[in-house]
Amino acid sequence: MVSEDIYRMLARKLDSFPHGFPATENGLELDILRWIFTPAEAEIAFNLSPSPEPVSVIAERLGKSEAEMEAILDDMRLKWQTFCLVIDGKHCYLLPPFFPGFHEGQVVRPDKPIEDRKHYTTMYEEYYPQLLKTLGGYAPALTRVVPVSVSVEPGLKIRRIDDVFRIIESAKSIFLMECVCRKEKALYGQPCKHSLEVCMALSDQEEMLSNWPYGRVISVEEAIDVAIKAEKEGLVHTTYNADESGITCLCACCPCCSGFLSGLAKYKAPYMVTRSSFTAWIDETECERCGVCANERCPMGAIKEDDGYRVIPERCIGCGVCTSTCPTGAIRLVRRPDSELESLPSGLEDWAVKRMGERGM
Repeated sequence: MVSEDIYRMLARKLDSFPHGFPATENGLELDILRWIFTPAEAEIAFNLSPSPEPVSVIAERLGKSEAEMEAILDDMRLKWQTFCLVIDGKHCYLLPPFFPGFHEGQVVRPDKPIEDRKHYTTMYEEYYPQLLKTLGGYAPALTRVVPVSVSVEPGLKIRRIDDVFRIIESAKSIFLMECVCRKEKALYGQPCKHSLEVCMALSDQEEMLSNWPYGRVISVEEAIDVAIKAEKEGLVHTTYNADESGITCLCACCPCCSGFLSGLAKYKAPYMVTRSSFTAWIDETECERCGVCANERCPMGAIKEDDGYRVIPERCIGCGVCTSTCPTGAIRLVRRPDSELESLPSGLEDWAVKRMGERGM
C-alpha cells in the first residue's frame, strides 16, 4: 500500500529542483500533485531522476521487469507525468520539474474530462503567485527573449541565442505544439485572441524528441514560417536562458497568457524572463506618431508618449515586435552597451548549478 505521504515526499523532491515547487499553508501544492498522480504514479515519479535514464536502470531500482517498467513509464509519458528522450536508440525517462515541465501537459491530458481540467486550472492559477517565489525569484532567469531578426540593425554580429532563425536552423528535430498557456487560460475562462499552434520544442538530435507526447513534427522551413507568423501577431519569442543547442523551446508569448511574460509584467518576478541583448530605439525624425507601437504592440509598456514617442530602456525587453508594424520604419533594435549585457549560462547544467547556488542549496 502506497502511503499518502508520497505526495509530500514528491513535493519536497520537486522543490529541490532549481525551478522550485514551494509549499503553501493550505497544502495546495499537494492537491495539485494528487490531481496529476495516483499514489502509485507518485511513487514511480519520486523514484525517477531529473536526468534521463534507460528503462533498465529504473526497473532495477524499483524491482520490476523491464517490460513492466516500460509499460508503466510509457503510460505516464502520455499523461505528461514523465518525459521520454531517445538517446543512442534507447528510451530514457526522467522526472521533469513542475513548470516548465509536467504542468503544461495537464491542460491537454486525454484521460481527463474537460471539467476536471478546468478544476486543475483553478488550482494552478491560485498556486502560480506562490510558485513565482522560487521560479521567478532567483537568478539566472528561467527564459530569455529572442528578438525579431528582421528588426536588428544590419551588420551587427549577434549570438545564436539572439537570432530566432539560427535557433531553428540548428535543430534536427522540431515539434510544433499548440500554446498550452493559451489553452490553460481558455479553460480558466480567459481566452486569448492569438493563434494557438505557434510554440515549438527543438532538439539537435533527430530521434531525441520522437516520443514527445504532444504536437507534430515539422521541417525547418515550416518552423521559420511559424516564427514569422508569430512575429506578425506581435508575439514574443522566448527560449531557455542557456547558450547551447541540445533540447530547447521556442515559445511565442503574449503578456495576457504567457507564464513567462505575465510572471514578469504582472507579478514582477524578476527572473522569469530576461531581456535580449537589444533595446528598441525610435528615430524621432521618421516617427509619424501613429501610436501603434505603444498602444498595440509593446507587451511591457516600454514605449511612452512624451511630446512624441520614446522607449524606456529599463522596461524594454528587446523583443522587437514594435518594429514590424511601424509604417515609416522609425523603430529598430540597437545593441545594448556591453555594461548592460547580462551573462548567459553556457548550458542547462550551468544554469541549474547557478540557480541552485542562488537558492542556497
